[in-house]
Amino acid sequence: MEAVFRRVYSGESLCRGHFLSSVERRVYATMKRYRMLAPTDSVALAVSGGKDSTSLLHILAKIEKRFPKARLMAITVDEGIKGYRDEAVRIAGENCDKLGVEHRLVSFVDLYGFPLDSIVEKAEAASSKLTPCSYCGVLRRKALNRGAVALGATKLATAHNLDDIVQTVILNLFHGDLWRLSRIEPSTRSPEQGFVPRMKPLYDTPENEIALYAYLRGIEFQAAPCPYAGSSLRTEMRAMVNRMEAEHPGIRFTMLRAFEKVRPALSEAQRSSQLNPCKSCDEPAVGEFCKSCQMLKDIGLR
Repeated sequence: MEAVFRRVYSGESLCRGHFLSSVERRVYATMKRYRMLAPTDSVALAVSGGKDSTSLLHILAKIEKRFPKARLMAITVDEGIKGYRDEAVRIAGENCDKLGVEHRLVSFVDLYGFPLDSIVEKAEAASSKLTPCSYCGVLRRKALNRGAVALGATKLATAHNLDDIVQTVILNLFHGDLWRLSRIEPSTRSPEQGFVPRMKPLYDTPENEIALYAYLRGIEFQAAPCPYAGSSLRTEMRAMVNRMEAEHPGIRFTMLRAFEKVRPALSEAQRSSQLNPCKSCDEPAVGEFCKSCQMLKDIGLR
């Protein structure tokens, strides 16, 4: 068979069939290595309609068949981005219907009273220094947790890939945010004061391999970038990591393994941080208010 992909970091040249099975095996091996899934888990997967989450939906649907007592569901967050989100919501819904996966939609309007577009406008009027991505990321995390709780999920899966993880590690180092740095894990296995345990099955799968997987499987996904993405520091970080990987194949894995060696010490140092119910919404919070309520409060929406 003709090779369709060459893994420069490993020296492998793979045909279509071997490439597809290798990605699926890697995801399954990651889930086993980090003990992400119990045989009776109810997993809610965050499906945005993009290549990563939609590909993971198809892979987890295959894996679910090996665990007859397990249950796979999907959550899509409609942030309220005019001219962008409708297509993603449609794609997510159609893929779930095709696979027979229960699908729940959670919207910013229902949860917060405003779409992201309005929140961004309000933030700009208030001269906020935070980017649209900062608001979206925090508000999405809360929305996903709420959706997972409503579905009765025992695990909340996200499609963060290897590139995402490495970028997040570097970003938190740049920001000096040791608390968030200590919480970058492939999975959490026990409920933590209101949080549904998380799992990241694509934790050590490169982004470019997921994109090729979706293409070769004929999976429909939203390819258009978010209109707010250009304002994010992550965009610059992505370009930097991609350049380093091109010049030094395998460096993403090297950076991840190096971080894994220091994460236990960081986690121990941050263990004293106590979570309390947010005074506004009862979600877990480090201070008086959870991050999302504090953000909205700062721009006059709470």
